[in-house]
Amino acid sequence: MSLIGLAAATSTVLIACGTQDSPTGEGETASTEDTSLVVYSGRGEDLIGPMFDRFEAETGIEVNVRYGDTAELAATILEEGQNSPADIYFAQDAGALGALQKEGRTRDIPENLLSQVDPRFRSREGQWIGITGRARVFAYNTDSLNADEVPDSIWEMTEPEWSGRIGWAPTNGSFQAFVSAVREHEGEERAREWLEAMVANDAQVYRNNTAIIEALGRGEIEVGLVNNYYLARFQAEDADFPVAHHYPSGDVGSMINIAGVAILDSSDQPEAAESFVQFMLTPEAQQHFAEGNSEYPLIDGIEPPNEQMPISEINPPDIDLSSLEDLEGTLNLLQETGAL
Repeated sequence: MSLIGLAAATSTVLIACGTQDSPTGEGETASTEDTSLVVYSGRGEDLIGPMFDRFEAETGIEVNVRYGDTAELAATILEEGQNSPADIYFAQDAGALGALQKEGRTRDIPENLLSQVDPRFRSREGQWIGITGRARVFAYNTDSLNADEVPDSIWEMTEPEWSGRIGWAPTNGSFQAFVSAVREHEGEERAREWLEAMVANDAQVYRNNTAIIEALGRGEIEVGLVNNYYLARFQAEDADFPVAHHYPSGDVGSMINIAGVAILDSSDQPEAAESFVQFMLTPEAQQHFAEGNSEYPLIDGIEPPNEQMPISEINPPDIDLSSLEDLEGTLNLLQETGAL
């Protein structure tokens, strides 16, 4: 199955094309007033749109955005080849960025940009860079469980006592990236064993992370596999929302992935694209991601999201994000084990 076929099979979001009007920013110069960038964004407009608007206002560079599913957009870029109008690919996980790099569709990012981000969160070859971090967590219902009763590993979740009590979202892109990490860290056969055991243990299926948090709040399940930033949205509306996070130490269940960008090899605006990357790494943008989205900033000097464990205190396993590009293999494994 090609990456194009992979995206067609996994996509749950229809691609929506949109062209944003470009405001004229103060200090706009002749060198930028006619410049525009096309961004294919696997990140939702509510999460990233405000930063696109600020970039336009501050640089005078127009941003035309195509929003959609991360894997589907990667497949579209490959299908379009050198005729792709996209200059930048903004993905929700490292695996999708690595898949494009593997196909030779990304270009070098300058060292002055790469050096701003910890090597763990960028391509070994300098072909993509993380903009924000997100940790996998075990979210749990605090009315049902105390913190010391929550599983301490993904393997503990497969024990009979947890039958029907765990929620996951196999069609979700962030979960699939997590499974790629399980394959990388545990090995192919152990990953298969874990998936089969979870299916046999009646893991409850949900469409995405938000649905899992909702189910936890209702007491429908007791533990869910999600990314760190979803819970904050519910707590902002209800300070007593009965869900909390558990970070299993040294376990792949607390892996840290990234949302990041690559500049496409077919772009005819590489300098403007580099300006875009630089803007996303400014304190202004990083603070927005931390405060507005509850994502982890990846540059020094920015406070982590409120009431969340700092990224420096999480003890994830050593996983090379550059090795998570085999999206096709992950989908195949999910299908073969009955998770999909």
